[in-house]
Amino acid sequence: MTAPRIFVQNFGCRATQADGAALESQLAARGLPLAESRDVAEIVILNTCTVTAAADDDARSTIRRVRRENPSASILVTGCYAQRAPEELARMDGVEWVVGNSHKTQIADLMAGAGLTKWRAEPPATEGAAEPYHGQILSGDIFATRDILTAPILAADSAAPFENAHDQAARRGPRATDRTRPNLKIQDGCHNRCSFCIIPFVRGGSRYVQADDIVAQVRGLAATYKEIVLSGINLGRWGRQAGSAMRLADLLRRILNETSIDRIRLSSVEPMDFTDDLLGLMAGTPRISKHVHAPLQSGSDTILRRMHRKYRPRHYADRAALARRLMPDAAIGADVMVGFPGETDALFEESRQFIEAMPFTYLHVFTYSERPGTPAAAMPDQVPVRVRRDRNRILRDLAARKNQAFRNSLLGRDFMAVTLDPPGRALTDNFVPVDLDMPYTPNRLVRVRPRSLTGQGLFASVVSA
Repeated sequence: MTAPRIFVQNFGCRATQADGAALESQLAARGLPLAESRDVAEIVILNTCTVTAAADDDARSTIRRVRRENPSASILVTGCYAQRAPEELARMDGVEWVVGNSHKTQIADLMAGAGLTKWRAEPPATEGAAEPYHGQILSGDIFATRDILTAPILAADSAAPFENAHDQAARRGPRATDRTRPNLKIQDGCHNRCSFCIIPFVRGGSRYVQADDIVAQVRGLAATYKEIVLSGINLGRWGRQAGSAMRLADLLRRILNETSIDRIRLSSVEPMDFTDDLLGLMAGTPRISKHVHAPLQSGSDTILRRMHRKYRPRHYADRAALARRLMPDAAIGADVMVGFPGETDALFEESRQFIEAMPFTYLHVFTYSERPGTPAAAMPDQVPVRVRRDRNRILRDLAARKNQAFRNSLLGRDFMAVTLDPPGRALTDNFVPVDLDMPYTPNRLVRVRPRSLTGQGLFASVVSA
């Protein structure tokens, strides 16, 4: 029997994208063909996000769309939503299987060598696996999980750096090679218990890829790519487990010393994990991008306490000030949440004033969304949705002003950038998208001189390559 063609569609954060890339690699390694689009696939795997109610809505609407567009396809739902609410998804029409993050590493083995008929039958027993009940759900204790799905994500360069992608296109796209900045997930899970966040309960505890494996992967990527992005659910916790003396800065030194990669970019790192050592290392080498992304969530001390965050505004301000002092032209960005329970007008204004005083160059502004099972969902003084949206707009306007001022400060000065695909685009070391004055070969490091502003970035000339 011919093996079924499989399409994997990813939703949400870089970690989910990395899981999907690793899953595709595992499927391919077992000889299972990948479909070019979900409408021609026999099996559609939806790798979901559940960080907000909107993410859940996206997943459910996609299930209905797949069922409508390709009614003969089997649908397997995995990822964070599948871990959080497997029965809810299993009840949806067309869903054959729900596989939680706890068992995601077993999907390729379950499908290896199986035709569609066999796939619909009872899956083979796997050591340590939970018993699937009513024939559809395979999920277990996420906190017992020690595995990490990891593979470089060759993210499409066409996405603007300031955008948050919610799901992958339903097709692989006509330019499968139009990628120049692979993302490598080196950490998963989180030990924090922020009162608004469901992630630890769908991703499990913090765990990380071993340094030798990371160095080997980066060494291989360096043969092709100029820039890589290191990512994780809680990236700054890399190495912080019993018996390990290494920290993220130590890993970066190994990568710098043992590979030829031209540029490393860090994704989001918790503010207190931006240690003096890490920031000093970033400032001291041109091979690490001058880009600091540290989630803030709120500039109000009261709200941070209600969120169970492990720092206060003064601690955050200290880290941001050091980053700006060591790297005067660095991009400094943050995630900020509005409308958290108990956020009065006065507390929101306290947060807004703090944000305005920080040296931010961009913000990702999120509206609070109740997540079932989190302490925040049961808190009193829930903020009306209309008020949440108004506050979101206020902070987005503030972010736009800060970003424009930052881009204006770069005009006429030279910066390094990596050229992207399609030709004529680039991304600066300090995270500004650039339109070049001429097409230029992708995946090159060039020196650019910004001449004017564009809608979200800069127009620049290439002055040397």
